[in-house]
Amino acid sequence: MIYLASQSPRRRELLEQLGVAFDTVDAEIHEQRLPQESPADYVSRVAREKAGAGLLALAARPDAVVLGADTDVVLDGEVLGKPSDAAHAAELLARLSGRTHEVISAVWLLSDRREERRLAVSTVRFAPLSGADIAAYVATGEPFGKAGAYAVQGRAAAFIERIEGSYSGVMGLPLHETWQLLRNFGVPAWSRN
Repeated sequence: MIYLASQSPRRRELLEQLGVAFDTVDAEIHEQRLPQESPADYVSRVAREKAGAGLLALAARPDAVVLGADTDVVLDGEVLGKPSDAAHAAELLARLSGRTHEVISAVWLLSDRREERRLAVSTVRFAPLSGADIAAYVATGEPFGKAGAYAVQGRAAAFIERIEGSYSGVMGLPLHETWQLLRNFGVPAWSRN
């Protein structure tokens, strides 16, 4: 049985696109970048820790396979994270305005006998944003709980001039990489109606 170590509605929706039967498991971990840790290593470690915490919570189910994922926005080598409040969201969006940034998404699949990882790195170009654009977007509430203070699948799509890489990865779960992992674990996609 596949378990998604996430309560994110976006990740659930994306995994459902692959037609895989799955359940969710709570996997709360502390997300803090270590000194000297590269952004890619940080995102990968957090995804691995989520999957590991999920697997530990399912210790009574030896057939469990847990999928853990993490996604973050990186600008000039800095992991931006999620905004703490409206002012922080506005600050992050102002920094992204008129610039290109990276979105790193890591996926781990773990069982009690094996583990594998995939990484997707995408680039996203934002149009220049006015203060009014930023204030109106922040007022929608959409930036909260989102890496980099925006949701590519939401209203912020209007700000995006270009994406190179995985759209689903920018959303929170790179489907091609996830599909590869599931195939390697012998889990058929589109196996449920």
